[in-house]
Amino acid sequence: MWQLNLTDIGIDWGKVLSVLAYDPKQPMIFSSGFFLWLFLGFSFVYMLLQKRMTARLLFVTAFSYYFYYKSSGIYFFLLGIVTVSDFCLARVMADTVSPWRRKVLVVTSLCINLGLLVYFKYTNFFYEMLAPLWGGGFHALDIFLPVGISFFTFQSLSYTLDVYRGDLKPLDSLLDYAFYISFFPQLVAGPIVRARDFIPQIRKPLFVSREMFGEGVFFIVSGLFKKAVISDYISVNFVERIFDNPGLYSGLENLFGVYGYALQIYCDFSGYSDMAIGIALLLGFRFPINFNSPYKSDSVTDFWHRWHISLSTWLRDYLYISLGGNRRGKIRTYINLILTMLLGGLWHGASWNFIVWGGLHGAALAVHKYLRSLLKRPKHYHSAGVRRFFAVVLTFHFVCFCWIFFRNTTFEGSLTMIRQIFTSFHPELFGQLVGGYWKVFMLMAVGYLLHWCPDSWQNACSRGMIRLPLLGQAVVLIALIYLVIQVKSSDIQPFIYFQF
Repeated sequence: MWQLNLTDIGIDWGKVLSVLAYDPKQPMIFSSGFFLWLFLGFSFVYMLLQKRMTARLLFVTAFSYYFYYKSSGIYFFLLGIVTVSDFCLARVMADTVSPWRRKVLVVTSLCINLGLLVYFKYTNFFYEMLAPLWGGGFHALDIFLPVGISFFTFQSLSYTLDVYRGDLKPLDSLLDYAFYISFFPQLVAGPIVRARDFIPQIRKPLFVSREMFGEGVFFIVSGLFKKAVISDYISVNFVERIFDNPGLYSGLENLFGVYGYALQIYCDFSGYSDMAIGIALLLGFRFPINFNSPYKSDSVTDFWHRWHISLSTWLRDYLYISLGGNRRGKIRTYINLILTMLLGGLWHGASWNFIVWGGLHGAALAVHKYLRSLLKRPKHYHSAGVRRFFAVVLTFHFVCFCWIFFRNTTFEGSLTMIRQIFTSFHPELFGQLVGGYWKVFMLMAVGYLLHWCPDSWQNACSRGMIRLPLLGQAVVLIALIYLVIQVKSSDIQPFIYFQF
């Protein structure tokens, strides 16, 4: 009898396994072709399991763990440790009456989550600081930083802290909690989704309306354009060159390098968030918005209401308020703001540059709060007219100044860049600069124009995508993928926030 032999039809199983295995040089990201094909297969199975709740949750959780394996290799077991430990601690915490025992349990959760974070992210940082105390030389330890560890530890911590505060009832199902923590669209770079927002959606019947589907496609198209067209192109072809050797370029070139990085990091991170929100919508789940045109801000306070909203609200609710917030007098409020932002800077990376970046933002928040109190402005006051224009320009340039420390890996690089801008500007090079990098400047102009356009324009585009038939939405997505192929570099550019 004739039998099908897969080796006879030319399937190279070694190559197939190598594609499916973890590759540290090619981590799984939304904008990669491999993910797009994998997601098509995932979506097919997902729809087949539409009415089988438990099987669907198991399938998505298993896929999410595979997604994390493709991003960080064997370290996916850390996700399991955090999930099981916090699920069990929250269950015991809810059944415990003794305040002392509840504190021990929540401290245990803090130690597990922050302990993992400190070991993988900050061991070499503290080792380098402490090495001179015992007269030893510093040799960096070979410690791999798992992708997204800052995000899923903070997300899991929000759950145990909410249970401890009595704001949330613990889950009875470990599967539901594993689904919540590992849900792949936001697993490796946020947004940090709160349990109280996401958990009620888990057991709802799967339903994706036409509006949700069209909105999801719009977010995916928007995010892919920001990341793969604007951010990656200006990064590879301009920004990296300036920041790698700021001393070789004039102050004008350095200044536009900073403007380029401000756009790059916004398009990169908000692009990821948009794609995560869009994919979640296609699967029947809603995430909160993570970015709201942050460079339209008229103050640093307003900036942090618009930039990485899921992190800024997390720091506010679980760190700033825990430190006392504004309940212990004005001086303590200013100190709490600065401490919160210093730790927020340290969250981004084990470097003094990040601490300086956080400290600058913390000091600016304290100054703005003081001035608002001095001028007796209400909490939600926003300037208008010409005053607002200058406030937005001032805030944008302060944020750009802080990005210098955020992007550079050394203080010397940051100081060199600042020195070039203020002492070797050479405005006469502007025409030559634009002529040499006209494609970069064109994309920067497009990026900033799209960012500063009225919100009503974006809402109109979203409504237009929703009204398109499925074929029209597919054509838009295929056209964008073709554009991405035309402008992308030879190597996949990982998302900036993968390193955090």
